Amino acid sequence: MDLGLQGKVVLITGGSKGIGLACAKAFLAEGAKVAIVSRSKVNLVAAERQLKTGSEAILKIAADLIDPANARRMVAEAEQGLGPVDILVNSAGAAKRTPPEDLTPEAWRAAMDAKYFTYVHAIDAVIKGMASRKRGVIVNVVGSGGKVASPTHIPGGAANAALMLVTAGLANAYGRHGIRVNAVNPGATLTDRLKQGMEADAKLSGVSPEEALKRATDRVPLGRLAEPDEIANAVLFLASTKASYVTGAVVAMDGAATPIVV
Repeated sequence: MDLGLQGKVVLITGGSKGIGLACAKAFLAEGAKVAIVSRSKVNLVAAERQLKTGSEAILKIAADLIDPANARRMVAEAEQGLGPVDILVNSAGAAKRTPPEDLTPEAWRAAMDAKYFTYVHAIDAVIKGMASRKRGVIVNVVGSGGKVASPTHIPGGAANAALMLVTAGLANAYGRHGIRVNAVNPGATLTDRLKQGMEADAKLSGVSPEEALKRATDRVPLGRLAEPDEIANAVLFLASTKASYVTGAVVAMDGAATPIVV
């Protein structure tokens, strides 16, 4: 199936690891031109080694998106190197999981900086240019903790919930400018980031991280956790011309672990 992504300029925050890296691989396979963003230059170099198998158009950008100036610079570098951004995939930032008794005001602020503002700054840096061109797609990877409160992920869940409202609100505000904004809601996914989450859950429950992972897996009706490329496949669809009338949607991807109507 031709997804209409050939030659599209795709900017992926958090593109050096996990779901973001899986998205980069998938877009490159469709013939897109991809810029990957990470705070770590070392991670960017490692990601490039995994991604570059031929003549793929890959651009590496180091930026800490907690700073809005860095987000603006990121977009300027991407557009200078590859052309105007057609698609933004937000997959950067993760709020640290913290047991409730360890929460502090600083932890709440750090969660919003790490997750909410990294996305908002990236969106703000691209959306006005997209509006001027009357085209563009934004896909936000937003954890399912924004729908179902977890005792070890309350600040991060709050940031995710806010991002879902941002997704719906911007879809409504910018649809008349030819811009679509959607989100995917992954549950537990087999990435390096999952380890830290399992350690926090294990501490709260008084079990080993291995047992916490087993319990998380047992809660999923499909009987397994998601692979990063499965999330990437949904991101590609939402970014593609095949989803040309899908906007303001938040797609649940937790293996039916949370059977709710949204």
